[in-house]
Amino acid sequence: MSDRFPPGTRVRTFPHDPPHHTRLPRYARGKCGVVVEPEGPAEVADVSAQGRGDAPVEQVYAVRFAARDLWGEGDHHVVLDLWESYLDVCEEEHEKGAADER
Repeated sequence: MSDRFPPGTRVRTFPHDPPHHTRLPRYARGKCGVVVEPEGPAEVADVSAQGRGDAPVEQVYAVRFAARDLWGEGDHHVVLDLWESYLDVCEEEHEKGAADER
């Protein structure tokens, strides 16, 4: 299993609010953070918590968020273990990279 997001990649969590269990905390939805390291593959808890036997296995990443970005205040960081399907490249990082290429 390859790592889609190497350490140091800025990622944004999806802002979805599914009608079922999810391990993506509401306070971190739609927020940008930085991948610290891959944690290894694991069954997606959102699916396995539904009692289904078809939970996909995905890479889990430790992602660091500034408390200020999550709650508007705080000088510390929060690290969450998040499945790959919760993440995408943070557009702010993508736009910065595109500007740097010009």
